[in-house]
Amino acid sequence: MYIPFDQLPGHSRVWVYQSDRTLNPQENEILKQKMTQFCEGWNTHGNPMPTSFQILDRQILILAVDESQLGTSGCSIDSSVRVLRELESILGINLTDQGKVTLKGPEGGRYVFPALGLKGKVQEGQVTLEQEVINPLVQTKADLHQLWLPVRNSWLNKYFPN
Repeated sequence: MYIPFDQLPGHSRVWVYQSDRTLNPQENEILKQKMTQFCEGWNTHGNPMPTSFQILDRQILILAVDESQLGTSGCSIDSSVRVLRELESILGINLTDQGKVTLKGPEGGRYVFPALGLKGKVQEGQVTLEQEVINPLVQTKADLHQLWLPVRNSWLNKYFPN
């Protein structure tokens, strides 16, 4: 059961998916349509769940569900991944690979790097302590105020000399 994102309570569970590139306006509209359709029918064991989503900067998808009455099941989570993989195929993007990191650039753009190459990016000066990175520890809607953290306050800090 789709409800507007701002009407979900703060304790709602969220999943943050990062596209490997910014969507154009037409692709963004396709994403909105597919996600609205998915949220309308998302259920666990046949019971509808209060669900919503938000798209940030045409690149970051936040899927949210209020689990206070009914928790998500493995099957319901699998169904969300199936729709995300369908969107990946339709739009030619990567949403479900968790091995990537999204950083804000100095001029406001978004940069997506494979996590395995980050140490080299730091050594080359392509990642700085002042940049912001998506916080992978965000788990609830209330946590979204901490979606972006300065690199110095994130797990990436370990790649910088003390």
